Amino acid sequence: MSTATAPDTETGSTAAPSPTGTKSSDSGWFVRIAVIAIVAIWLVPTVGLFISSFRTREYINAEGWWTAFVRPFAENQWTIDNYATVLGQARGFGAAFVNSLAVTIPATIIPITIALFAAYAFSWMQFKGRYLLFVGVVALIAVPLHVALIPVLRLYQSGMEVFGITIFPALQLQGSFPAMWLAHTGFGLPLAIYLLRNYVGSLPSSIIESARVDGASHMQIFTRLIVPLSVPAIAAFATLQFLWVWNDLLVALVFLGGTPDVRVLQVALADLQGAFGQNRHILPAAAFVTMALPMVVFFSLQRFFVRGLTAGAVKG
Repeated sequence: MSTATAPDTETGSTAAPSPTGTKSSDSGWFVRIAVIAIVAIWLVPTVGLFISSFRTREYINAEGWWTAFVRPFAENQWTIDNYATVLGQARGFGAAFVNSLAVTIPATIIPITIALFAAYAFSWMQFKGRYLLFVGVVALIAVPLHVALIPVLRLYQSGMEVFGITIFPALQLQGSFPAMWLAHTGFGLPLAIYLLRNYVGSLPSSIIESARVDGASHMQIFTRLIVPLSVPAIAAFATLQFLWVWNDLLVALVFLGGTPDVRVLQVALADLQGAFGQNRHILPAAAFVTMALPMVVFFSLQRFFVRGLTAGAVKG
């Protein structure tokens, strides 16, 4: 039974209900302040690194970066020589940047390509044991790459010998870029398949069924429907995979080593400090150089990031 609002006898208008938005408005301001505080705290190390990248060796060795706010115009405090040294004089740093690209780009494209095919198969193709196989793939997410470093390293050194059969007898994978591609592909695939399968499985079934009625094959459905519609999920995982591979140090040291012809940026950054820390003053500038490309990739794809991760979370 609904209750009518009594009209005002003097003005003839209905009385307005009491306001209820005060509490939600207060909570909204609290959320904004909390987010701003978290972001500010999160940015403190980055701000300190940025300030240190422009300070001279003497100031870096003598005092903390926060003192720059106390004496911002101190004599001989600021310099761009650190960036000049990293970009122009640091031995092998430019080659290491190219090596990082040679490792990261294929190690991002290969698992996404394989995972997208697998996601379509798990979502829209009928075959025996597909659910059990998918559960096994998801279970592999819990296996980190680091626990398999020694077994994988032995496989590379033996020419991929499995059950006494050498798969690549004339190929030495250890110390080569394909070693990194295979390692990051193998251990990036479980998460990639899981994310892409959730997204591809949430696509409207009417689109797929209409394509089948029109006589489209699985390859035509995949290339003309699944791939264009899955761009947000692809971009989301591409961002994650790119950042993981680009920032990797341990796997690169184990499978590539530190020789100048194959070392990546993270290894070059560790070597840049020197045996006794004599180059510590240029490390902040070198760190910002290594951060430049990941920041460009993240901000370029960030509009797809959240949408791609959450689109397959709720179906219907």
